[in-house]
Amino acid sequence: MFGNFYNHRRVLITGHSGFKGSWLSIWLSELGAEVHGFSLENTQPFSLYQTIPKSVWKSETFGDVASSECLSECIEQSDPEVVFHLAAQSLVRQSYLDPLETFRVNVLGTATVLNNFRKKKTPTTIVVATSDKCYENLGWEFGYRENDVLGGVDPYSASKAAAEIVVGSWRRAFFEPGAGFCQIATARAGNVIGGGDYSADRLIPDCVRSQISNTPLLVRNPQSVRPWQHVLDCLSGYIWLGACLAQGKSKVISAGAFNFGPPPESHRTVAGLLKCWYESWPGTWKHQEAVSSGKEAKFLTLSIERARELLNWSPTWTFEQAIHETAFWYRSRHVDRYPDVAGLCVDQIKRFMEESKKRNASWSTTQTISRE
Repeated sequence: MFGNFYNHRRVLITGHSGFKGSWLSIWLSELGAEVHGFSLENTQPFSLYQTIPKSVWKSETFGDVASSECLSECIEQSDPEVVFHLAAQSLVRQSYLDPLETFRVNVLGTATVLNNFRKKKTPTTIVVATSDKCYENLGWEFGYRENDVLGGVDPYSASKAAAEIVVGSWRRAFFEPGAGFCQIATARAGNVIGGGDYSADRLIPDCVRSQISNTPLLVRNPQSVRPWQHVLDCLSGYIWLGACLAQGKSKVISAGAFNFGPPPESHRTVAGLLKCWYESWPGTWKHQEAVSSGKEAKFLTLSIERARELLNWSPTWTFEQAIHETAFWYRSRHVDRYPDVAGLCVDQIKRFMEESKKRNASWSTTQTISRE
């Protein structure tokens, strides 16, 4: 898998205690990587992170990603060859409540990570996760491309657009191809779903909470369209991008940014997602007019043509598979009381990799990576 690139590689994940970071930690550990984590402590009820055996990580450091001293100590000790920067304030509605903290973490935190490697000057591959919401949303029905205008009305979206600008600045000013010590790219994902997400104001976690409590789900914007994808499809893009960057794939290095989203048929309304969800796990929902908490985009989709062309990457699971696997995970934990929660993740990773092999996904082979 992934050209066997990650076996015995030192990998640092910022935000390793979060939803994506937990899944990424498990997967990279399964690939044989030496995984190091840097994050705030996660005390969230039902946190996936708290169910993962500590043996998954070679080391863990807990601290503020915007604190240069704390982060630099972690980097010095772990000496990573590959970095996945996921640490962020990731909630739109929270960004309205605390916009300055959102910008501090998402913008200054990203700059702090990159500046540590500017000073370190050793060969390192860095994948910075931003968001599909970094684009200036004009209500287009076609997918946004990596060269479309960045922007954002809400503070979260604007902070992710600003983080993209920060990465672009560091790349051109300090990490220019040929400098010999850092390869860097950003990854922009769609609306990611999967077992283990318990964040506030996200659709699937809200579904799960309503079903556990046997109450109807209250839905603010049932006709909003989003690019839904399973967390493993998203992370397969991140992991493959890291491998291609590190092994000098020239067109990937020069591209700078990649969208990782689902195919167009997975661009569904909230109501469409709920219909599929309740077929896997019966429940009910009703429309509730939202009390205004800021502007939310009604339509947002991504173009993944650059990832197809330059990485030969495409998503593996269909929309229906992503919903079924996510519902299965939550039902196994909360209804069937499955005792090994992290084991559920490992089982799904194995099923996902087997499906990817059947589909001849580029990263699912042990072939070497072309430098072209």
